[in-house]
Amino acid sequence: MSKIEVTPGMFSKAETKPSLKAPLTMLVSALVVLVFFGFLGKAGDITYVWSEKKEIFQLPSFTVNSMVACTIFGALLLVIGIASLVINLLKKKTPFWLIAIFGLIAMMALLGWLATGAVQGVQMIFILSNTLVLAIPLILGGMAGIMSERVGVVNIAIEGQLLTGAFVSAVVGTMTGNLYVGMIAAMVAAGLVSMVLASLAIKYLVEQIIIGVLLNVLVIGVTNFLHSAWLDNDSSNLNYPGTFDKIAIPFLSDIPVLGQVLFNNRITVYLMFLIVPVLWYILFRTKLGLRARAVGEHPLAADTVGINVGRTRFWWVTIGGMAAGLGGAALTIGNVGSFGREMSGGQGFIALAVVILGRWQPIYVTLSALLFGFTIILRVWANQVSPGIPVDFITMVPYLVTLVAVAGFAGKVRPPAASGQPYEKG
Repeated sequence: MSKIEVTPGMFSKAETKPSLKAPLTMLVSALVVLVFFGFLGKAGDITYVWSEKKEIFQLPSFTVNSMVACTIFGALLLVIGIASLVINLLKKKTPFWLIAIFGLIAMMALLGWLATGAVQGVQMIFILSNTLVLAIPLILGGMAGIMSERVGVVNIAIEGQLLTGAFVSAVVGTMTGNLYVGMIAAMVAAGLVSMVLASLAIKYLVEQIIIGVLLNVLVIGVTNFLHSAWLDNDSSNLNYPGTFDKIAIPFLSDIPVLGQVLFNNRITVYLMFLIVPVLWYILFRTKLGLRARAVGEHPLAADTVGINVGRTRFWWVTIGGMAAGLGGAALTIGNVGSFGREMSGGQGFIALAVVILGRWQPIYVTLSALLFGFTIILRVWANQVSPGIPVDFITMVPYLVTLVAVAGFAGKVRPPAASGQPYEKG
């Protein structure tokens, strides 16, 4: 038998045909902003506040008429939408960076429209910093999804892994009085949940989606029971860990706007900053990543050249679960300070959508997760500046954005070829 070599070109990023969905979604969104936020928008002024009083370097706030600002934003969005359509007609895909710029401008328009006439204005540092913090569980859950699906295992159990991490970090952090021990325990516990998924899917060839759903239901049931029967009886000694202190990085935290957003955060945020680029580098710049992608694209070819498919899948799924466990810890000791029933609130499923929207690329997945982090803080902020908007509508915004983003911008993406397919040697 001739030797088969695994080369980087064999498992390069999947090419997909350009789709009209993204340009059309952008054009429709641009027209909505232009007409309803601009021409028919609210009368009044918007104040964009870019600095906090405690910052050394202050950026001046500026005030602009709401209808004028939203008309300009809408016109810019329309130009980007037309550019996307032209790119599509040239048989090319809309670049992800262009979609990101579109999203940023649309965000500015939406915030301005909501805050028209509000005394406090648009507090940009508050919104951006909370967007980042709230996106951490989605980003780390997305990393877990990438690590699993890149080796061919569909991880529906991200929701359960996040919830496991949140529960264990709160309990262990409270009982030991050490939040770092709680964070490590959360990663280990979620890793164990992933081991169950990996063992059943790889060794016993059980349907991966069914395993994931069952693990989610199991974790929800167990944590709800323990919360009611155990934590509620002695919450001060079992469920009151507090949160990590913020760590301000000297000099960098003094940069206007971005300093407070990026460099004055808790350890969970800084770990995310480390995990995302490291995972990208390992996946696309190392032999280890090449072997993992080979297993996810063509396990038979990988097996032929001596790669242990089962072992590779097992450890990538397990380590991915540990990343999700860190995301769960970010929910409790990295943000709220205690565990609540089902506090992951469907974020594991949104993380799956983020993986698809980000095309199984760590950087793109991170940018996509930030979009959903923004929608989560929008629910809180919009009720403060525009109390007339129905609460139920604001609550459904993250899920509405999930549908629009996946249906409108994901296009026809191709997951790893062997994703969800069990492999049996011989």
